[in-house]
Order: sequence, then C-alpha cells, then structure tokens
Amino acid sequence: MKKISAYLLVLLMFSSTLVFAGPGSDHSHEPAAPLSESEALKAASGVLANIVKKGKLDESWGKVNAQKIIQKTFKNEPEWVVTFDNPKADNQDKQILYIFLSLSGHFLGANFSGN
Repeated sequence: MKKISAYLLVLLMFSSTLVFAGPGSDHSHEPAAPLSESEALKAASGVLANIVKKGKLDESWGKVNAQKIIQKTFKNEPEWVVTFDNPKADNQDKQILYIFLSLSGHFLGANFSGN
C-alpha cells in the first residue's frame, strides 16, 4: 500500500506542473502579436519616461516626442527603432536618442548611435 501511495504522489507531482504551462503564461512558446506603429510609439515613449524617471537621462527628455519610427533588421531580426530628438540636450552628440523594441514591444536597448 505504501508503494502505491508513493507512486501516486510522484505521479501527481509531475502531472501538476504541466497544468500551469498553457497559452498566455510565460512558458508558452507562441509568439506575441506584433505591435502596430502607433502602439510601438506609445511603448517607446513609456520606455523613455522610465529612463528619465530613473535619472539616467536629463529631465528635458521627458518633454520630447518621437520624431521617427522605422522597422530595421539587426542580426536577421526585425525591430522597431524609435527616434527622439532633444534640441535642449547639453551634448550635441547626444541630442538624438534611439530606442529599440522587438516587434512585440519588448525593450531591447537605447543609445545615441542608432546601431
């Protein structure tokens, strides 16, 4: 009887983990739907606001609107590239900020070079 109870307990432990990995969970391998251009602009503006809030950029960047959005391919993966221009930036080389998002809207990075 103890062997059967132990067997059922082990079976229950292994089967219960499969229940939680369905669509909509982090374990699902279904790709997220791509963002539209306007959704990508909104996401990039939110990323910029967070960068300013964390103090990584001057507060003048908080009032800047996106200038341009394009899809660009890096390492065979398409990405949204959103460009912000801040004419009030102290350093002229750091006047244009590029924010990179996956097509599904995940923040990939930001820099002043565009690469």
